[in-house]
Amino acid sequence: MAPTYKQRYYTPLEVEQHSSSKDLWVSFLGKVYNLTPLVEKHAGNILLKPILNVGGKDISHWFNTNGTNKSDFDPQIRTHIDSKTGCEVPYIPQGRFIHIPPPYPSASWANDFGTPWWKDESYCIGHLSTKTRKIRIINTLTSQEHTLEVCSEETLEEILNRFYKYNKHAGSYTWKYNGKNLAMTKTLEQNGVKDEDEEFYELNFNEEDWLPAIHVYFNDDLTEA
Repeated sequence: MAPTYKQRYYTPLEVEQHSSSKDLWVSFLGKVYNLTPLVEKHAGNILLKPILNVGGKDISHWFNTNGTNKSDFDPQIRTHIDSKTGCEVPYIPQGRFIHIPPPYPSASWANDFGTPWWKDESYCIGHLSTKTRKIRIINTLTSQEHTLEVCSEETLEEILNRFYKYNKHAGSYTWKYNGKNLAMTKTLEQNGVKDEDEEFYELNFNEEDWLPAIHVYFNDDLTEA
C-alpha cells in the first residue's frame, strides 16, 4: 500500500477541480481553503452566493495585500468609504457574503459567529504554489512515461507521492536525472533539474518538447544510466 503524506502545496488546476457546492475550494493570499464545511453549515443562505460563484478560483483581490507576508498572517477584507455615510465599509462589488455585516444597523444581524471564515485556519489545507512546472517520469522497467504538473516548492518525496496514482509501487524505484541519483528530500531545482520554461518562451520553443526527464529504476533490477 502506498504511503500517504499531507500535501503541502497545490497547483491552481487542483484548486479549480473543486468548484461545486458539494466540494468547494478557493485560494487567496497564497493559501488554499476547503470551504465545503462552511457551505454545508450555511446551506440555503443567500449570502453564500458570492462564495459559490468563486468556487475553484483565487480570490486574493477580495483582500488587502499589505503585510500579508508577515508571520502574523491576518487577512483583511478590502474597504472603501461609503459615499452616503462617509464611513469605511467592506468593498464587496461581488455582493455581501457570509460574515460580512449589513451596510446599515439591522436587528437580524448576529455577530456572535466567532472567527470570520477568511481568518479561520481550520479551513486552510495548504499553500498555493507560486510556480508550477511539468516533468516527464520514465519507468525504465516498463518504458511507460507520464507527464506530471508539480509544484516547484515540492520535494522529490512529495512528487513521488503524486506519482503513486500511476504506479502503486513507485516507492520501490530509484529516481535519477542525467544518470545521477536524486536526493528525495530536496526539490527539483536543488537537485539540479532546472526550470527553463522562461528561456524556452523567449526562444519561442515549445516547452512540452523540452520537459526534463526523470528516469526511475526498479530496485530489484537497477541499471546504470
